[in-house]
Amino acid sequence: MHYFTHINVAVLNLKDSLKFGDMIHFIGHITDFSQRVASMEVEHQTVIWVKPGEDVAIKIVEPVREHDIVYKVIEAAVEAVV
Repeated sequence: MHYFTHINVAVLNLKDSLKFGDMIHFIGHITDFSQRVASMEVEHQTVIWVKPGEDVAIKIVEPVREHDIVYKVIEAAVEAVV
Protein backbone atom coordinates (compact mmCIF):
# COMPACT_ATOMS: atom_id res chain seq x y z
CA MET A 1 0.00 0.00 0.00
CA HIS A 2 1.10 3.55 -0.70
CA TYR A 3 -0.62 6.72 0.55
CA PHE A 4 -0.58 10.09 -1.21
CA THR A 5 -1.21 12.67 1.54
CA HIS A 6 -1.87 15.66 -0.73
CA ILE A 7 -4.80 13.95 -2.48
CA ASN A 8 -5.96 11.48 0.22
CA VAL A 9 -5.52 8.44 -2.02
CA ALA A 10 -4.28 4.97 -1.11
CA VAL A 11 -2.92 2.59 -3.74
CA LEU A 12 -3.69 -1.04 -2.89
CA ASN A 13 -2.57 -4.32 -4.43
CA LEU A 14 -5.67 -6.51 -4.18
CA LYS A 15 -5.85 -10.15 -3.13
CA ASP A 16 -9.63 -10.20 -3.73
CA SER A 17 -11.96 -8.40 -6.11
CA LEU A 18 -13.34 -5.02 -5.10
CA LYS A 19 -16.26 -3.03 -6.48
CA PHE A 20 -17.77 0.41 -6.12
CA GLY A 21 -19.88 0.52 -2.93
CA ASP A 22 -18.01 -2.26 -1.07
CA MET A 23 -17.24 -1.59 2.59
CA ILE A 24 -13.53 -1.74 3.45
CA HIS A 25 -11.79 -1.54 6.84
CA PHE A 26 -8.27 -0.17 7.36
CA ILE A 27 -6.43 -1.34 10.47
CA GLY A 28 -2.88 -0.73 11.68
CA HIS A 29 -0.81 0.43 14.62
CA ILE A 30 -2.74 3.73 14.86
CA THR A 31 -5.25 3.27 12.03
CA ASP A 32 -8.77 1.86 12.53
CA PHE A 33 -11.66 3.02 10.32
CA SER A 34 -14.16 1.77 7.76
CA GLN A 35 -15.54 3.39 4.64
CA ARG A 36 -17.44 2.56 1.47
CA VAL A 37 -15.52 2.56 -1.80
CA ALA A 38 -16.73 5.69 -3.56
CA SER A 39 -13.90 6.35 -6.02
CA MET A 40 -11.50 3.89 -7.70
CA GLU A 41 -8.96 4.30 -10.48
CA VAL A 42 -6.64 1.95 -12.33
CA GLU A 43 -3.90 3.72 -14.30
CA HIS A 44 -5.80 7.06 -14.04
CA GLN A 45 -9.02 5.55 -15.44
CA THR A 46 -12.16 5.43 -13.29
CA VAL A 47 -13.37 1.86 -12.72
CA ILE A 48 -16.28 0.27 -10.85
CA TRP A 49 -14.77 -3.21 -10.36
CA VAL A 50 -11.21 -4.47 -9.90
CA LYS A 51 -10.03 -8.08 -10.02
CA PRO A 52 -7.51 -9.71 -7.66
CA GLY A 53 -3.85 -8.90 -8.35
CA GLU A 54 -4.48 -5.43 -9.72
CA ASP A 55 -3.29 -2.17 -8.17
CA VAL A 56 -6.11 0.28 -7.51
CA ALA A 57 -6.14 3.87 -6.26
CA ILE A 58 -8.93 4.62 -3.78
CA LYS A 59 -9.95 8.00 -2.36
CA ILE A 60 -10.01 7.62 1.42
CA VAL A 61 -11.39 9.63 4.34
CA GLU A 62 -8.49 9.28 6.83
CA PRO A 63 -4.72 8.94 6.54
CA VAL A 64 -3.27 5.42 6.30
CA ARG A 65 0.23 4.02 6.64
CA GLU A 66 2.28 1.71 4.43
CA HIS A 67 1.94 -1.42 6.60
CA ASP A 68 -1.76 -1.03 7.45
CA ILE A 69 -3.99 -3.93 6.47
CA VAL A 70 -7.17 -3.50 4.45
CA TYR A 71 -10.11 -5.88 4.81
CA LYS A 72 -13.21 -6.12 2.63
CA VAL A 73 -16.21 -6.22 4.97
CA ILE A 74 -18.75 -8.87 4.03
CA GLU A 75 -22.15 -7.63 5.10
CA ALA A 76 -24.85 -10.15 5.97
CA ALA A 77 -28.34 -9.43 4.69
CA VAL A 78 -31.07 -9.01 7.27
CA GLU A 79 -34.34 -10.74 6.41
CA ALA A 80 -37.72 -10.63 8.07
CA VAL A 81 -38.85 -13.91 9.62
CA VAL A 82 -42.53 -13.05 9.97
